[in-house]
Amino acid sequence: MKDVDYCGDPKDVKVFAGVPAALRRLKQRGFKIIVVTNQSGIGRGYFTEKEYRAVESEVERQLGNSLVDGTEFCPHLPGDGCKCRKPSPEMIFAAAGKHDLDLSRSFLVGDKKTDLDCGRNAGVKTVLVQTGYGKQTDQGSADLVARDLNEAADLILNAS
Repeated sequence: MKDVDYCGDPKDVKVFAGVPAALRRLKQRGFKIIVVTNQSGIGRGYFTEKEYRAVESEVERQLGNSLVDGTEFCPHLPGDGCKCRKPSPEMIFAAAGKHDLDLSRSFLVGDKKTDLDCGRNAGVKTVLVQTGYGKQTDQGSADLVARDLNEAADLILNAS
């Protein structure tokens, strides 16, 4: 979705064009779609977990039914010293346990260095998408680089 600082309101959710189709192609090839996200707005008191869940529901509504298999989120502040906040791989490990994921065949798609570091820390291949913050993120730390999620899906399907 388009990045919104501390998104706590479903009306601010705008899924990029083409994302549902790209995710459907991945699902048709057997991939599970898991959202892994830092949500320090909860820890900062900008919004509640209930409000975050409403945003999550709106993302899923805009994507279409059954495209997202699960979500892992960290509500902590960067300085809290938690074990789950990206770039820690703990949310990926939790998702792998819940959804029977083979991390050696998994990809993390993101637009920030912390996303790429999280994926690398978990031992998965990383794809930098150049939407949102991805335009300013160092490409050298990604296994693959894509203009958008549609191209990322192409790269993932070709690499599988």
